[in-house]
Amino acid sequence: MTPTEAAASALQDHAALWSVGEVRASDVVNAACDALIAGLDTPGLRILAACTRAEADYDVHDLLPAALDELGLTFYPVDDEAGHEAAARALARRMLAGELTPREFTFRIHRRHGHELPLTERLAELDDEYGVLEYDDEYDVLEYGDRTVAQVDAEVTAEARRLAAHPAIPTGPTHTLG
Repeated sequence: MTPTEAAASALQDHAALWSVGEVRASDVVNAACDALIAGLDTPGLRILAACTRAEADYDVHDLLPAALDELGLTFYPVDDEAGHEAAARALARRMLAGELTPREFTFRIHRRHGHELPLTERLAELDDEYGVLEYDDEYDVLEYGDRTVAQVDAEVTAEARRLAAHPAIPTGPTHTLG
């Protein structure tokens, strides 16, 4: 992945995470700045990147759709199911990058989506398993399956890899960056 593709992917992930309340508007602005530094350059991206931290909370909602559109990226409205799925995939990439532990990842997915989002149902179930493990720290096993924390972590990691396999940015002949 080229630096501009990586920056576009990071901006897309930040936008999806922002749309579901997982990151602050200032984080989106920072991702826009990183995208400019990486070589992406559109009028909307420049305006978005120029927001101050104080302006971000008020202006990102209006500026982000145009900036993403100019880059051929997707804006997900608040409470859009595709946006929730994109945010779950972004969290999976963060976990695989070491920014979240498997336990933190499942907790955030479960807290945000419960057992309602089919894409992340297994992760919600695994978060429930972690809950049982917390009560049996002395033996580090689940009462109903003799699974260790390491085994649950491994399954969470496999689920994260499955989710992250879907690209953050569209690929193919119709997608261009800038």
